[in-house]
Amino acid sequence: MKKYFIAFLLLLAAQAMVAQKMTTLTYFQNDTLKLDLDLFLPEKASSEKLPLLLYVHGGGFSGGERQSGYDLCRYLAKNGYASATITYTLYAKGKKFSCDGILSEKIKAFQYAVNDLWLATSFFIKNSAKYTIDTSKIFIAGSSAGAETVLHAAFWDFKTMNLYNNSLPENFRYAGLVSGAGAIMDLNLITQKNVIPMFFFHGNGDSTVPYGTAPHHYCKTNASGWLMLFGSYSIYNRLLEMNGSVSLYTFCGGGHEYSGYLFEKEQHHILNFLNDVSKGKKFQNHEIIATGKKNDKSAAYTFCD
Repeated sequence: MKKYFIAFLLLLAAQAMVAQKMTTLTYFQNDTLKLDLDLFLPEKASSEKLPLLLYVHGGGFSGGERQSGYDLCRYLAKNGYASATITYTLYAKGKKFSCDGILSEKIKAFQYAVNDLWLATSFFIKNSAKYTIDTSKIFIAGSSAGAETVLHAAFWDFKTMNLYNNSLPENFRYAGLVSGAGAIMDLNLITQKNVIPMFFFHGNGDSTVPYGTAPHHYCKTNASGWLMLFGSYSIYNRLLEMNGSVSLYTFCGGGHEYSGYLFEKEQHHILNFLNDVSKGKKFQNHEIIATGKKNDKSAAYTFCD
């Protein structure tokens, strides 16, 4: 009986591997840099073009690995999406990235990660026929540093911030983005001309990346690494002012540990967002999620009381 049970488990594992259809690809390479991604496709080939989600892992621009996006990518592939999790330049590795860091170096860490995401995007646009990708439905998602990456990739000016000899189509826009505990340096980067649907989730007690508007790591104003950031709640309100499509899940009292929560444990929320955007639905909603935690950073947001 035990042999049959083991054989059954091996069969299930083999079926799961088939369903994943994971392929490792090099999306950029030059004399000094090689960047890979893992692409997950639905089990059954389709003649219809597939929407694509590009996932950027967290790790403070100094650590983390693309494998942390596997569960999300597998889930999306099983539900009809192409999805890829990318390796990117960890510019802050070995450098100070908190209050005692150097501001210009912190911004470079953002810029290198953003450029790598643009390179991955360009790769799929150029190879859209080969992988049956719908280039009008390219979504981006990230956790923590990855969330900061996707926000700046969506709204920084490509011509100003581009570091490589590559290009994106004129007036290219991502179809939407998902940000887990992310923030942006300047709310004014988001305008009526470039606004896209967005889905945020964030603990409002996060002491690393502000939920509202505050310095990174809540640094003092005389800190060498002082950097003002506008977090999920501030961006959410910005989109409400613009009448844009936006969802926010607030983990009351939760800290930075919630930066990957939905990617890791409740991926159906991500899928629902992608489906709603793909169908052209308009939405504006704020979900309040109790955690049982108390944190002084949440005091300013009385909707959690």
